[in-house]
Amino acid sequence: MMAPNVNRFPDLAAVRARHAALLAPNWRRRAGAVLVPAGLAALLLFSLAHLDFSPERIVSGLGRLGMIPRLMLPPNPGTWERFGLFAYALGETLAISLLGTLLAAVLAFPLSLAAARNVMASGILRFLTRRSLDTLRGIDTLVWALIWIKVVGLGPFAGVLAIMCSDLGGFGKLFSEAMEATDRKASEGVMSTGGSHLQAVRLGLIPQVLPVIASQMLYFFESNIRSATVIGIVGAGGIGSYMSELIKTDEWQQVAFLILMLLVIVAMVDVISTRLRFAIIGDKPVV
Repeated sequence: MMAPNVNRFPDLAAVRARHAALLAPNWRRRAGAVLVPAGLAALLLFSLAHLDFSPERIVSGLGRLGMIPRLMLPPNPGTWERFGLFAYALGETLAISLLGTLLAAVLAFPLSLAAARNVMASGILRFLTRRSLDTLRGIDTLVWALIWIKVVGLGPFAGVLAIMCSDLGGFGKLFSEAMEATDRKASEGVMSTGGSHLQAVRLGLIPQVLPVIASQMLYFFESNIRSATVIGIVGAGGIGSYMSELIKTDEWQQVAFLILMLLVIVAMVDVISTRLRFAIIGDKPVV
């Protein structure tokens, strides 16, 4: 047998001396690994104490929480007249969500072109557009509803404007990011044949992002059904106003019926939007 080669591995002392900077402990990183979780834990404890978090109150309230499902059974609209009112209000909620989503998408599309780096060359205009979209997105739908109620009065029109303003910022951000993530080869191919920058955007970029935009619109429409219900509580139309009144008067069976109607509608919209989404992207949904 051959004798083991004792010089097969280099001297560890020499390696450490040669790469002392790489092998030296990074105390800043180690301190960050300890201090960041500790700071987050301290912030969590401070927040719980400051917000009067009380496990005793939760435990004592579980009994009252358990009573509500029993009071909801069986779901009952009360009368056929009330059922008609609920169905009309639910249709109004769907209309608010659909119209608000469409208006937001139509207005957000040109703004997203101004916010995309591969479309708008002016950095100043991109900055102003992005900050404007951030401002719109930073205000909650409920706050927009309260603002528009003061401007145009109570009713579904205020709800449509609230959803439009809230979604405008979100759509603008998502559309612009989708445009920036597109493959530039199509646009470069258009420009290589003598096309202008505008033609490159129209023929090379927009066809790539249209399926993404359509998918995002369908998702926002589904989500806005719930948002339209919430803003209806403050007077922006839809089924939320009925739900608020029934909860205040402890009509839990009718509340359960409204919730059941909303669940059925959301499920139907989800099925339809899923099929539309797969039809747009050219794939077949798995049933």
